[in-house]
Amino acid sequence: MNVAILGYAVDGISAANYWHKKGANISICDQNADLEIPEYATAKLGSEYLINLDQFDLLVRTPGLFPGDILAANPENPNILDKVTTGINEFFAQCPAPIIGVTGTKGKGTTCTLIYKILENAGKKVFLGGNIGNSPLDFISDVTPDSWVILELSNFQLIDFKYAPKIGVCLMLAPEHQDWHETVEQYYDTKKNLFANQNQDGITVYNSLNEISKRVASTSRGHLIPYFVPEENVSPEIKTGSYVEGESIFMQETKICDTKDVTLLGRHNLENVCAAIAAVWQIIDGDIETIVKVLHDFSGMEHRIEFVRELDNIKYYNDSFATTPEATIAAIKAFDQPKVVILGGHDKGIPFFDVVDEVVRSNIRRAIIIGDTGEKFIELLVKRGFDKITLGGNTMTEIVEAAKNAAEPGDVILLSTACASFGLFKNYKDRGNQFKEVVNSL
Repeated sequence: MNVAILGYAVDGISAANYWHKKGANISICDQNADLEIPEYATAKLGSEYLINLDQFDLLVRTPGLFPGDILAANPENPNILDKVTTGINEFFAQCPAPIIGVTGTKGKGTTCTLIYKILENAGKKVFLGGNIGNSPLDFISDVTPDSWVILELSNFQLIDFKYAPKIGVCLMLAPEHQDWHETVEQYYDTKKNLFANQNQDGITVYNSLNEISKRVASTSRGHLIPYFVPEENVSPEIKTGSYVEGESIFMQETKICDTKDVTLLGRHNLENVCAAIAAVWQIIDGDIETIVKVLHDFSGMEHRIEFVRELDNIKYYNDSFATTPEATIAAIKAFDQPKVVILGGHDKGIPFFDVVDEVVRSNIRRAIIIGDTGEKFIELLVKRGFDKITLGGNTMTEIVEAAKNAAEPGDVILLSTACASFGLFKNYKDRGNQFKEVVNSL
């Protein structure tokens, strides 16, 4: 079999190794003409790496490659996408264990990690992979029927997804990646693919306070389990699934713990907690003790409202993963203290009205504006009468210095940009790591 690996990064490397071990003839197709490839593979590199793909028996798409680009590069073969698969599709086809698939706009990594830790602490053999960093094809040979696999699944992975998880989790959904998708509805449709093929034995956990999540989850034929975290001092109307009432977290009528027992910061993280509880409840037979231990011990993931240090009675937090307005709104709400917030970056075509509204009505001492979207933020803020604005500069040293100069004792400095990082930084990890490095050097 002649297999073409379309895109040779993390997932492409994993896919190449996987199909090579299965005896396939591997060709690496990538736009990087200077790419180093393994000895067992042939190369098809450069700007024309997607043309003449019909010569291969199987095409393995890397998540970041839009399927329409493959079709556009091969107009003489209108059925070329019939040859396309992905590492995720192959894993689902071959995996002997039940899979929990988690998708949404924000919260996927935290929810997946909570599920993983709860199952691990309950004594289950468990694997974690997908968009969270580990390609599942790398560990498929270690998975046994009595294992559980948790996969974080993005729109890039789900756009041509053909299978179904045993348990699917749909977190909050909002417009995202509009620089990749043709329409916002196409983005939402990718999420539906995780649930549409579930049968009556499947389980779908969904955010019942997010209308898009409800709509996406309704495509499942499985058992629907809601979770919901209402605004503070608001009681849930229907007490099913997992939910927050007052200062306590419940699963159906069973109290799990008080919200103060959760180490994760922010009310939005209570949504992730409830989603995780609903997903694992039947698997661990309602083991409350295990759940509470994990909620107490787990303080969060890197670049997600990550505490960096306190200096001169000012606390610095790295929330570089907040690449959407909704994530930044949640981060701002997580702190009662006055805040200096760093906003801006790469323009993905997403409106900023809601995050600007939150800045205006919150106790933001000053907004440090950076990146390509800086002019948009400034225009919107000024229109709303907010003039506590400082340009952050083009380096992280300049950005942190501007934030430090604007802050007062007792404040929080929050890197939570509501935008992607491209332009000033390689990615959100690079942005967050630079922030931590500069802050720790103060």
